[in-house]
Amino acid sequence: MAQFLQVHPTHPQARLVRLAANALRDHQVIAYPTDSSYALGCGIDDAQAVKRLRALRGLDENHHLTLVCRDLADVGRFARLDNWQFRIVRQGAPGAFTFLLPATREVPRRLQHPRRSTVGVRVPDHEVVRALLAELDAPILSSTLILPGDTEPVSDAGTLRERARGIDLILDAGAIAPTSTTVIDLAEPPAKLVRRGGGDPAKLGLTFD
Repeated sequence: MAQFLQVHPTHPQARLVRLAANALRDHQVIAYPTDSSYALGCGIDDAQAVKRLRALRGLDENHHLTLVCRDLADVGRFARLDNWQFRIVRQGAPGAFTFLLPATREVPRRLQHPRRSTVGVRVPDHEVVRALLAELDAPILSSTLILPGDTEPVSDAGTLRERARGIDLILDAGAIAPTSTTVIDLAEPPAKLVRRGGGDPAKLGLTFD
C-alpha cells in the first residue's frame, strides 16, 4: 500500500517534502501535485523506476515523458535552446506548458524520443512541487497521472488512495482543477501545437489555427 502524506498546498511541510524526495532517491514511483493535475514521478537515472512508471500509465517508448524542472537553468541543462526557443519557453515558465526540445547529452538516451532525440520539459507553478524540486536538487521524470480506463487526469489524491496500484508514495495537497498541460513542439521552427491544455499559447506569443 502506498505511503500517504497530506501536505499543505501553499506552505508544504519541510519534513513531508523531504520524505517524498527521499522516496525518489530510493528508486520509488510517487504521485505528486502540479498546477494542472496530479502526476507520476521518478528519478531520471533510475531505469527500473522509469519502466514501472511507463507500465502504470500504459505508455510505450515513443511517448514523451517530461522532465519537470525547477527553473530555466535546469531546462537549459537538459534541452538545447536557441534564442527563438528560449524566448518562447521563458514566457511559459512557470506555467501549464510542456515543451518538446532537442535533448542535451545530460539526458539518457532511453529517455529521449527514439527517432527525434527530443525530450519534454516543463517548469510547474505549484508550491509543493517547487519545494520538492528544491529539496531533490534534480528534475523529476514525470507523466500526467491518468488512471487506466480514464480519459481525464486525476484531480485529487483521495481517488488515488482508493484506486491506484503500484505507486509507492502519494503526496496529497488537496483537489486540483484537472487539466493537461499545453504541449508545444519546439524541436525545429516553426513552433507546433501538439495538445491544447491549461496553458494559453497566446501567453507565449503564439497563435494556432
